[in-house]
This record gives sequence, C-alpha cells and structure tokens, in this order.
Amino acid sequence: MHAQVAENASLRGQPIEITASGGTQYDGGVATARGNVAIHIGDTDIYSDYATYDTSTNIVRVEGNVRIYRGTEFFVGDRGTYNTETKAINAEILRTTDYPFLIGGESVTSLSENAKLVQKGSFTTHDSATPDFQVRATTVRIYENDRVIMKNATFYVGKVPIFYWPYLYQSLDDSFSFVLSPAYMTIWGPSVLGRVTFPIAKNITGTVRLDYRARRGPAIGFQPEIVYGKNNTSYAKIRTYLVQDENPTINRTSLPRSDFPDRRYRLSVENRTNFTRALQGTARISKLSDAFMLQDFFQGEFRVDPVPDNFVALTQTNPRYTLTAFTRFQVNTFHEVTERLPEIALDITRQPIFNTGIFYEGEASLSNLRRSFPSGSFNQDYEALRLDTFHQFLYPQTYFGWLSVVPRVGVRGTYYSETRDLQTTIFTPSSNPLIPDFLIPPPNQLEPWRRGGDRFRTVVNAGVEASFKVSRTWEQAQSRALGLDGLRHIAQPFTNFSYVTGNNISPAEILQFDRYQPSTQLRPIDFPQFTSVDTIANWTIARLGLRNRLQTRRDDTTINWMELETYFDVNFDNPYDRTSFSNIHNRVRFNPVPWVSLGVYTQLPLLADGFTEVNTDIGFKPTANLQLNFGHRFLDENPFFPDSSLYFLSGYYRINDHWGAGAYLRYEARTGFVEEQRYSVYRDLTSWVASLGTVIRNNGGVKEYGVLLSFTLKALPKVGFDLNFDPGAAGGERQQGVAVLP
Repeated sequence: MHAQVAENASLRGQPIEITASGGTQYDGGVATARGNVAIHIGDTDIYSDYATYDTSTNIVRVEGNVRIYRGTEFFVGDRGTYNTETKAINAEILRTTDYPFLIGGESVTSLSENAKLVQKGSFTTHDSATPDFQVRATTVRIYENDRVIMKNATFYVGKVPIFYWPYLYQSLDDSFSFVLSPAYMTIWGPSVLGRVTFPIAKNITGTVRLDYRARRGPAIGFQPEIVYGKNNTSYAKIRTYLVQDENPTINRTSLPRSDFPDRRYRLSVENRTNFTRALQGTARISKLSDAFMLQDFFQGEFRVDPVPDNFVALTQTNPRYTLTAFTRFQVNTFHEVTERLPEIALDITRQPIFNTGIFYEGEASLSNLRRSFPSGSFNQDYEALRLDTFHQFLYPQTYFGWLSVVPRVGVRGTYYSETRDLQTTIFTPSSNPLIPDFLIPPPNQLEPWRRGGDRFRTVVNAGVEASFKVSRTWEQAQSRALGLDGLRHIAQPFTNFSYVTGNNISPAEILQFDRYQPSTQLRPIDFPQFTSVDTIANWTIARLGLRNRLQTRRDDTTINWMELETYFDVNFDNPYDRTSFSNIHNRVRFNPVPWVSLGVYTQLPLLADGFTEVNTDIGFKPTANLQLNFGHRFLDENPFFPDSSLYFLSGYYRINDHWGAGAYLRYEARTGFVEEQRYSVYRDLTSWVASLGTVIRNNGGVKEYGVLLSFTLKALPKVGFDLNFDPGAAGGERQQGVAVLP
C-alpha cells in the first residue's frame, strides 16, 4: 500500500489536498481516490473509503465510512458531498454533533457555514445508538449557537411517542429554558409550578412564573435580568411575585400569626454597577406584603435571609483605603431595622509610615442613625447623629529571631447628638455575670426615651500581641493505618493583652445602634475588629492560648494531621463577662486519613462560673460506596440561648452503578422531637438521574410533610419536570428536571 498525492497540473493552485492508500488519479477535471481517503480543505478534514473531486463544480463526493470534521463540528454517515467554495455539506443518513446535542436524519444539507437542514431528523442529548429520549421531526433547521426549528415534531421516550408539536422553536441560548414542576407541601397541597425563561433583547432575559397551589390559589411572577456595562460586569435583577392566597391563615409552625392579607406579594430589586474598576454602586430593595411571605412561598430564601436588607451604597476602593456612602432604610414596617440615612465611612487599611517600622490604620464615619421597630411594637423608635473617628499605630517586631511582638496604641472619639438620660430612667442591672450590666431594654411604652442631650466620648486603647513557635520532627513515625509519613510537631504559645479606657460614659447612656449582640464566642478585643461601637466600655483583658499542629507528608505535600488550639481570657475588668476567667476553649481538628475526619469544639467553665458548649462533627467513609456524617450540638446554661442537645446524622450509600440511597435525621434531645427526616433513593438512567424522596418536619410539635420525585438531565438541565417537596430550596430557582426538549 502506498499514499499518493494528486499533484496533476490541473489541480495545482486548488485549496485541496487528497491522499489515499489505494492511489489517486486525475481524468477530465475529476480527481478520484480510493482506500483510506483523507481530504484536507482549510479547516475541514474529510475521511472516507472512496472520493471524487470535480474542479469545474468544486464538489467533493465521498462514500463509505464518511467522517467530516469542520472546526468543532463532526458529521458521520455513509455518503455525502462538500462544496469547497460554499462549504455546504449535503449528505444522506448522516449524523452530526453540536455538544451537548446529537442530530441525525435521512439527509443533512448545509445551508451556510453555521446553519444546516436535516430531513426526517432526530434531536437528542443522549449519546447512544438507542437514546432514552429524542425528538423526531420531518424537518429540523439548526442555527449554530442560536436556535433549532422543527416541524411536525414528536417527543419519544424510548420508542414510545409522548407528545406532538406541529411547530417547535428551541433556543440554544442559555437564556431560554422552561420548567414545569408538580409539587407537594403540607402548607400548599398538590401544586404545579411553571417557569419560562426567555431572551427579551441583547443582554436582557425575562422569566415568567405561573404557579397554582391547591390550598393557596394562583400566583404569577415576572423576573427580568439585565447585564450591562464594560465587559457586562454590571447587572440588575428584578423579582415580582403575586399570590391570591385563598388560605392565608395556614400555619404549620408553632409560632402564632395574625393580620394576614389575602393578596400577598414581593418586589425585589438587586443591582450592581461597576462605574470604574475602583468605583462600584450596589443596591438591594425588597418590599414584602407581610412578614411571612418568604416563609410560606420561598422557604430556601427564608432560611438563609429571613429579614431581607434594604440599602443603596456607593463604594470607592483603593489599596490604601475604602470610601463608602451607604444608606439603609425600613421598607417593610413589620421588620426591625437600624436605618442609616445616610452613612459615609472611610476605612484606611494598615500601611507603613515611611521606613520607621510603624504601621497606621484608621476609620472615620458620619452617620444619621435611626432604630426603627416594627409598627405596633412595644418598643419606641429613637435616632441620633453620630460622628466617629479612630486612629491606631502598631510596631511589629521580631526579637531574638523567634519572638514576634506587636504593640499597639489607638485613640477614638465619638460624638452623639442625642443620648439617654439615665437619671430619670429606671432599670435594674442583671445579676448574671455573663450579662453586661449596661444591657438595658430599649425605650418603650412603660419607660419612654428621656433625652439626655449630646455627648462626646473619648476612648484610648493599648495592647500587645506576642507569640513564638517551637518544633520537633520524628521521621521514624510511620504508619499506613494512621496516614503517617514522618511527623512534625509545631507549638505556638500566644497572648494578646488589651486595655481600653475612656471618659466614663456608660454604654447604657448611649443610644444603641451598632450594639451588643449575644454570642457564645469570645469577642474581639482588638480595634477595629471590635465593631460594636456603641457598646465600647472600659476593659482590661488578657487572652492566653496555645496552638499545636502535628504535620505529616502526603501526596508530595505537607498536611495538618492534627490541630489543637486552646485559649481563654483573664478578665481583670471585662464588662461583657464579669467572671474572673472566661470558659476554656478548645478546637480539635483531626484528619488521620482522607476518609476520616473529626472536629470538636468545646468551651467549659473550668476556672469560673459559665456555660457549657460542645460541638462535634465526624465524617467517615469506610468504603468507596458509603459516606456517613455525624454531628452533635450541645449548649447548657447560656443566659441568651435555650439549652439544646441537637443530634444530626446523614449518610449516602452507592448500591451499584445505577442505584443509591441517602438519609438525613435531626433530633433535639431536650424536646424529644425529631425535627427533620429526609429519605431518598437515586437511580442513574444513563442520561438522567432520578430520585424519589420524602421529608418530615416537626416544627415545635406541628408536623409538615413533603414528597420529592425529580429527574435531572446530566447533559442539559435547562428544561425540566420535577416533583419537589421544597421548591424554594435555592430561592425558588431550582433548575433540575427531566428534559422534554434540549
């Protein structure tokens, strides 16, 4: 066998190269090639058993095992033609791929470089000789990266016809999709949720939502989204939703409700505008009909953000500073909001002062503040103008080549146009040492706001951080079972001393805006990390601790095999914890082998009175097919939070290549309630993944049920059908389903 190139003078100058193991010949303006024919024309490569090229018509004819590659396109079939001038492809029984689409038919005709016509064609995303699903049509017009138009189209699952369309248009743009979702939840009853997303104009898409819930009635929504600006980095999103609620008093929680409208709605606007690389505008506005709109119809959003923020901000960034103009306002009168009307803030990042070794950081803000309680609240609104400025200097140094020391000193001045007159305010400080004695109720109907006039507070802070590291290595520590390949221990003792003093203005006199928030964790004792500006009080605190890390080698890198951090506060004078010592905190992270992980966080009142908290997380993968996770949250005798002993367990088992099963369980031992149960079975259907599951929730003694049947198309989850017990799991924007059309 030999390869011969058609080099006849009549073919010279033609943009084509033909090679064949059976030889080539030229006769009467027609080149003929046989056996393993390879033809190269620009970006097109053609392979076949037999080929001819007519120089007068510029037509290449190929037969037998035909494969045509053009750019990213690929055609296979038995015979066809190719025009070297127009680049048109005409073929019989030819199949083509435009991932993730696969198209076949009795004939494929290239209409242009980016368009083709298929006669008696089929359209699918399942790459198989016998696809699970497909659309068959008398004609299919394909416009690359744009659209597919079908006439007399029938959708098949296997060999069974399911639905017929006389004319069908399918955009190939990501901005087009539609989802039909039957759903069931206890508070909804049987429901059907529909969503269609489509392009409106360049860089503008819209989504129409049409929903019906048997227990709640019809609902409609429209959600346009716009991208704009340089490189389309700016965007605006608008979400509207209107429900004609036939049963607004349905409540599957243990908390009472009242004052429900039957016409319930939401209007949300989110925007980000990048004026320049350094100047950015952001806005978020959410108007709701009532306090439970998100909880009833957008549960996923409600769990993440139950009280949507409403603000407009303009931010100028620089490596040395950030300047922000910010306004937050109360749009929904049933939510409490600390309004900022407006606030202008300058944050100066830590930066060196010439070559002195001294660093400077600071911040300043001017804020018109108002704390607005829900309408009808027992508490009373209050407002003040606040001017705050903070400046701090640091001098980080290393001594003896191993001791890191960072002393700091700072000063803060804060002006309030209004304060609270404590001389005429009656309150009793808490006797619990874990509750700050300045923590008094806000002005209310029984104890209204008595104005104390303007005040200027000065604060001076000083402190020092110090730490060093020591290490030791044991190369002989080798254990395959424990994942050890050598062992290095690094110990790092550390301390942070903080001293704050001012002109003896109690936080109880100051109207609380950036205020004390109860937490189980130790608070920052550094500035500007301590952000509760209005609760700054005199303190003297030393934080002592020790970090231990055990490291080993794995996969040509160093990993932390075990970590242990222990720390506590010595409270010489701590207004937030009036015990002599804080709880002792311990954080343990243990990852001996890739398939086992352990994390334990504890804080125990070993040195003084306090509360107990223990959080445990265990991940375990004993086999390649089984994953188990266990967790426990324990809290006891914290004055701000109820006692809790919460267990959760989850697992997933891959039975084989086609089947899997999963479960999730959450149990509160203090109440004896199994708060949530989820059970699911998964089936891999080659191009689809199907799952069937149930959910049971116990909301403080009130049960809620749901069922889930979902089908997810692996190749193109744009168009779907699913039965979803929690359609709001991702803000109502789930995109999983079985594709009726690609």
